[in-house]
Amino acid sequence: MTQKKLPEWVPSSGLQLHLSGIHFDAIRLRGVRGEAVLHHLATLTDGDPGPVVREIAGARWTYFLLAPGASQDFDWPPGTKCFGPATRDQYVGIPAPHGNTYPLSWRCGAPEAGDFVDAELLHGVVTAQLMPEEYDLGEHRYSGWR
Repeated sequence: MTQKKLPEWVPSSGLQLHLSGIHFDAIRLRGVRGEAVLHHLATLTDGDPGPVVREIAGARWTYFLLAPGASQDFDWPPGTKCFGPATRDQYVGIPAPHGNTYPLSWRCGAPEAGDFVDAELLHGVVTAQLMPEEYDLGEHRYSGWR
């Protein structure tokens, strides 16, 4: 069995805060909206949406990790928080692949080096989820995810 190579920004144990825009950008959604977006994204990617961190306490945030700088190519709809290259520091908590990482965990397993959520696909799914009108995702068409 081969072990995947983790990115340098994934800690070997516990949790670490990382400045967004350096190793990754992040798109944050709250509660059931984040879970719904993740569900649809996983469906569109055959269960491999890329690195997604879930907070299981408080507001139950879901963080979708994108390649550094990828978030600035899109206008994210209201209800999303973009953690990308910014003039002020924005940090995202990153859990280890295993062990006690409460309150954070990898939703679909820790990523391999170079793995990121597809920013364009995520933008389409988030827009479809948060906007009332129909949104076309190429061969997939979704409406009324509210």
